[in-house]
Order: sequence, then structure tokens, then C-alpha cells
Amino acid sequence: MGVIWGFLGFIFLLIFALIRLSDIAIDSFRYDYNSYHWVAVIINSLFMAYSEGYKGFQKSFSPRLAARLKYLYQKGNPIELILAPLFCMSFFNAPKKRIFISLSLTILIISFVIFFHQLPQPWRGILDIGVLIGLTWGLVVSCYFFIKAFKSNDFLIDPEIKYP
Repeated sequence: MGVIWGFLGFIFLLIFALIRLSDIAIDSFRYDYNSYHWVAVIINSLFMAYSEGYKGFQKSFSPRLAARLKYLYQKGNPIELILAPLFCMSFFNAPKKRIFISLSLTILIISFVIFFHQLPQPWRGILDIGVLIGLTWGLVVSCYFFIKAFKSNDFLIDPEIKYP
């Protein structure tokens, strides 16, 4: 149950963000886009697909998430099981550097959300289109690595477990 709670807790966070951002991105199309708006959409979309989707999720976060879920299934303790989504996102029982990175990224993401919220349309929607691409990529590869971790005996990704 803890593994399902950890995985679905994270997936629901992504889906919640995707739903909220979709409304804003769609709303931006009510405005007349000039050529520079379309250039911004393309550049931002490519940048977010690469940096958030490929580098962030596919090459770093999602394999580790799956490895921590597999660890949770095999050796998880009651606290890790109760707080499974936080455990799987490396907020605790990870090396200090990983915890610092996880907390820093969370603060950075919250800061961006607050900043983006201040932008007028269509710019807010243009930025959110890129974020939607990155989050969708993250959702897909997180599901892929979850399945791969539990179907394969040779899933050798380091879950980066460390106890204080």
C-alpha cells in the first residue's frame, strides 16, 4: 500500500498541476499571438521539454523516484510508508545534498509559480505551455520507470538512501 500511496501521491501532484496550468495555457489563445509570441512558445517549449522533461525527469528524478519506490516495497519502514510521497521525492532519508537539492527545487518551483502568476496573458500562458510539456514528459517517464522498476530484476538505479 505504501508504494501505491507514494506513486499515486506524486502522480496526483503532477495531474493537479497539469489541470491548473492547462486552463491558463488554453486561456492564452484567446489573445492575438504575434510572430514573437509564437517564437516564444516554440523556444520555451523546446527549452522546457529538454531541461524539465528530459534532463530533469527522464535523466534524474523519475529513475530515482522508481528506485525509492522499489526500496520502499522491499525494505521500507513504517515512517517511510506513511510519508511515502515525501520519501519518494527525496525529502528525507537521503544524502544531505539530495535533500538540499529537493528542497531547493521545491522552493524555486514555488517562486516561479508566484512570479508567473503576476505575468499578464498571453505571456503567462506561453510560459505555462512549456511547463505543461515538461510535466507531461515527467508524468509519462515516471510511469515508465515505475513499471520498469517493478518488472525488472536488474533495475540498478541508486535510490540514494541515507539515514541521519
